[in-house]
Formats: sequence, C-alpha cells, structure tokens
Amino acid sequence: MRHKEHAPIHGERAVPSSTMSTPSLDSTDPSHAAVAEKLPPAKLPRQLSDAEYDLFNAAGRQRTVSPGETIFRKGELGRSMFVIESGEIHLEFGDGLPHKILGVREFLGELALFIGDHMRVASAIATAQTQLRVIDHVAFEDLLARQPLLLAQFMRRSFAYLVASEQQLIAYLRRRNEDLLSTLHSLRQTQHQLSNANNLIRTDELTGLANRRGLYQFLEGLGERRADACMALFLIDLDRFKRINDQFGHLLGDRVLCVVADELRANMGEGDLCCRLGGDEFALLVQLSHRDELDARAARIVGTMRGHRLPEPHHALQLSVSVGASLCDTGANWSTWYSDADRALYAAKSEGGDGWRLSA
Repeated sequence: MRHKEHAPIHGERAVPSSTMSTPSLDSTDPSHAAVAEKLPPAKLPRQLSDAEYDLFNAAGRQRTVSPGETIFRKGELGRSMFVIESGEIHLEFGDGLPHKILGVREFLGELALFIGDHMRVASAIATAQTQLRVIDHVAFEDLLARQPLLLAQFMRRSFAYLVASEQQLIAYLRRRNEDLLSTLHSLRQTQHQLSNANNLIRTDELTGLANRRGLYQFLEGLGERRADACMALFLIDLDRFKRINDQFGHLLGDRVLCVVADELRANMGEGDLCCRLGGDEFALLVQLSHRDELDARAARIVGTMRGHRLPEPHHALQLSVSVGASLCDTGANWSTWYSDADRALYAAKSEGGDGWRLSA
C-alpha cells in the first residue's frame, strides 16, 4: 500500500517554540525530510522563538545570497549554522529523499556547531534573494557562555526532535520496505505468469506434450546434446484413428491421443523431446548411444501400444501405431530428418500398420 506524501507548504509557519515543548531538528538532516513527507509543515517546530531569534540575529554576521546561489553542498564539512532573516532556502538531499524548503525565522546546519566538522547531508540553494545570519563556532561558544540556559534549551529541543525524527524515519523506511516487498512479489507473480504463458504457447493443450513451437525451440538448442550421442527421429501415427473418432466419438478419440502421449512420454530420456505435430501424428526425438538402438526403440514403441487396453466399456478396442524411424544426419536440417522418417512411416502404414520401418 502506498502512503501519501505531503510536500512542505510554502508560507506555513510553526508555533514559536517558546510556547511549545516539542523539540527542534537540524533542518539539513534527511530524517527530517522524511518526517516532512508525513506531517503537515505547520506542526514542525522549525522556527526559532523570539528570544532565540534575537540572540542568533545579534551574534551572527549577515550574508546575502542571490537566487540560485549555493550556500553549501552535500558532503562538505559544516562549520556554521544559518538563520534565515528573509527569502527561502531549498534543501536537496538526493538518494530519493524528498526536498525541503525553509523560510523566515527557520534555521539550518546547527549540527555543525553541536558536533563539530559535521558533514553536510544536503545541498542548500537559495530560491529567492535571501538574507542570512551566519553563526560560527566562535560566536556559538560565546553565546553558550553568555546565555547557557537559552542555548541549552535550544540544543535539548534540537537533539530530542532529532531522535524522534530518526524513529519516524525508521517507521517510514519500514513502510517503504513493505511497499518494495509487495512490488517485488507482484513482479515475481508477473514473471511467473509470463513464464506460464510462454510454456502454454509451446505446449499442446490436449496432451501436454510440446507442440511445433516447442519442437522448433528444442531444435535451436540441439548443439547442447551429448557429444557421444547420435540423434534419432521417430514419427508415430495412430492406426485407424478416424474410425475410432467416427465410431466412438471425439471424446474417446481425445482420450486415445492422451494414452499415446503418455506412452511416448514414458519412452523419453534426459535430453529427449516428444511432441504432437497435429492430429494423430507424433514425433519423438531421442539421443541414442549407438545406432543399433534405433530398431529396438521403434519395436518397443509399437509393442507398448499393442499391449495397451482401454478401461471398460472400451476394453476390446485394439490400439496400434505405425512408426517410421531415421537417424538424424548432423549436417542436415529438420526438413531432411522429417522427410527420411516420413518415408519410413509411409512404408509401415502401407504394410497394414502396427509395425515400424527404418529409413534406408
């Protein structure tokens, strides 16, 4: 679930901190930017109280910046804090964090005075003609000596708000992480669906065997077969299939096709492919360790189908197939392989079926 992000609203100002117990934050801290996404800017106590503003205004030196001028850059070592007398400052955090706009009586860069040599976590750029008060370490130490209670209150509120903002940032990042995990899950589901769709277009819907698209994809990867193996093609055709369809109906015809598919699938080894070319014609591409296996494999296919019996009430129905087999010349293509096996299949069919023939 995505969470609506709130951009800072120019012109809104927080209630002066002198009337609030809520702490303040270094305006250049990125956690503060994440908080600004979630909370209305009017509730962020970024403005100085009257006493604090007068104190820093008197202690700081004045600096005027023009629109588009950079006050400091991200990654620089900070040595000063800035108070805005007029104009606007745009803070750019990068790394996907939202930007932030500071206005009159707001401050930035205070961690440089609290910590010393603090690396800036944002770039500060003037968006209008801006008057600043710059408080450096010397001025801050002098204020701390002269007004310790007021400075201690300012620092305590700043640190407390920093801790609270870090906690809100952690909660925000957890929500973002949940969003990312949800998106990742959706992408995985989409990938799975696309993979399934890709499999479907390469699979015969009735038998679950490869179709012609699956066959052509298999042929493209034949270079990965075993170097010591020879490839053989078996074309299998059901005998008298039209009679089965006409006499018993297409439902039984479909069932018979699935029986043939299951028997051929059982004859497959690793790296082999069985596919339905269409109608009652099937193809089996296998890797043989020796050429002498061609005759034995064809005989096994025919014998398996000859011995198969359908359940009642079709137990008496005799199933048989004709097989044409050929060894695949590595220098030829699919068309040549098919033509060789098809001639052998025609010879087997011409002799009444229920048998096999090998290509010469």
